[in-house]
Amino acid sequence: MSDLATREFSAPGKGRGLKDALHNKYLLKLLVDKEIQVRYRGSVLGIVWSYIKPAIQFLVFYLALGIFLGLEKGLQNYSVYLFSGIIVINFFSECFSNGARAFVVNGALIKKIYLPRQLFSLSTIWVGVIHFLPQILVLIVACLFVGWTPDLKQIGAIIVGVLLVMVFGLAAGMVFGVANVFFRDSENLVDMFLMMATWLSPVMYSWTMVAREVQVPNIEYLYMSNPLTVAVELFHYAFWQPTLSGEQQQLLLAAGNWYMFPNLLTVWVPIAFGISLVLLLLGNWLFRTFEGNFAQEL
Repeated sequence: MSDLATREFSAPGKGRGLKDALHNKYLLKLLVDKEIQVRYRGSVLGIVWSYIKPAIQFLVFYLALGIFLGLEKGLQNYSVYLFSGIIVINFFSECFSNGARAFVVNGALIKKIYLPRQLFSLSTIWVGVIHFLPQILVLIVACLFVGWTPDLKQIGAIIVGVLLVMVFGLAAGMVFGVANVFFRDSENLVDMFLMMATWLSPVMYSWTMVAREVQVPNIEYLYMSNPLTVAVELFHYAFWQPTLSGEQQQLLLAAGNWYMFPNLLTVWVPIAFGISLVLLLLGNWLFRTFEGNFAQEL
């Protein structure tokens, strides 16, 4: 009787959002396992493809851009610079894209049984992490071949960068996941945003080019307000910078090409997390507001 007196009740069809999902770790594991099994069903190599694809991707970047186009001559270890940004974009793209489609794809489950529905959003993040780990492993191996010697601060930057992409990807996926239940055109918007993501972050170019080529006062600060840009710069700081020789670092500084955005760790990382958390709160609010209509709309 005392349990009934202290139990928290809610309106039918509505839950506590992320709180409910975080308290159902076993269900979350089942959903993640299901996604992995479905993705590699009928495949001989299975999840091994997650290692083969990034390895081939890195070799293509190294040969096509670094060797054939000679970009390694202009920027030491350009292939490391490029790939460390590409894997961040790949990670975010998987989290955002799958998160935006999570409720629609799992519509049959949502209509038949009740379970904390934000588990679908969380499961897409962990599936993204599983596919991200082989990519970062390939990058680490490549960096070791060119003299990667990170310090503790740079190791910490890797962890912070991964967490930032997870939070930002979850937040963006939740917002568009709710929108996609009611407006299926949202999927096309997601595809457009992801198409632009590579070019709106310093993946194939340096952030200094934005400040130098775009003749707008303080444009670099607006540019850095994108959490994805901050995450890419964290990976450049953690993976690419430790591979540079002292001479190359001095040449970059002399040319005005700072290898790390000023105050990246002390100012822009907190700002990026702040923006991501605000977006996450918005996504959670939208979810709790419209969750009761999901089964009907799906």
